[in-house]
Amino acid sequence: MTFAINWIGVIAGVVVSWIVGAVYYMVLSEQWLASIGKTRDQINGRDPSPYIIGFLCQIVMAVVLSAIMPGLFGTRSLSNGLMAGGLMWLGFVITSMTLNHRYGQAPWSRTVIDGGYLLIALLIQGAIIGFFG
Repeated sequence: MTFAINWIGVIAGVVVSWIVGAVYYMVLSEQWLASIGKTRDQINGRDPSPYIIGFLCQIVMAVVLSAIMPGLFGTRSLSNGLMAGGLMWLGFVITSMTLNHRYGQAPWSRTVIDGGYLLIALLIQGAIIGFFG
């Protein structure tokens, strides 16, 4: 079995979802910091590895979306991309995140903030990958 990856859609989806994530977390920075129990000074941003790892994770997410979309729906399209992104979020992302956050006794606000961003990211990636076919 081979998977045809739409690399233009993948790269565009990753870049757009990463930029949207930066804006999203800037807007919700105070709430997110409170949910992790840290101050801005404690996570000053001197270590670039979270950004690099985050970008790499976005690439993996987009590649998987591009690979599975035709198998799920027969073709890549904007609507199929939105459905695939939403299904992946519901079936795997938010369920795993909720499970881990409940066992780790994280506040619900962290689950809502992080889960909300990942829903947006997957919908953006799916829509863009689908749009490029």
